[in-house]
Amino acid sequence: MYGVIDFYDAAIDKGIKPIIGCEVYVAPRSMHDREPRVDANPYHLILLAENTRGYENLIKLSTEAHLNGFYYKPRVDQELLARYSEGLIVLTACLAGEVPRRFTEGNPEAAA
Repeated sequence: MYGVIDFYDAAIDKGIKPIIGCEVYVAPRSMHDREPRVDANPYHLILLAENTRGYENLIKLSTEAHLNGFYYKPRVDQELLARYSEGLIVLTACLAGEVPRRFTEGNPEAAA
């Protein structure tokens, strides 16, 4: 999120509609939990801003992750995502996302 203003301005100058978003790490439990081997392997999640409210929520999520959820990496949790979900489009991310990881573990029920 640190370079988003420069990115946005450069895209607009070139006549390109920018898509603002970021990848976040989601703590398996709470972002406040910090137990080795349990909380050190967060899930990946892609968040895209659908509108101004979504952009504001991306900033809030990123800030909270760095200030209050940092454990190896800046992390959010399900509670924080629910609080700041308005205006966001969520993608499951790569194979390190929670949904793909559940499928690779052979647990489609948990993925659903």
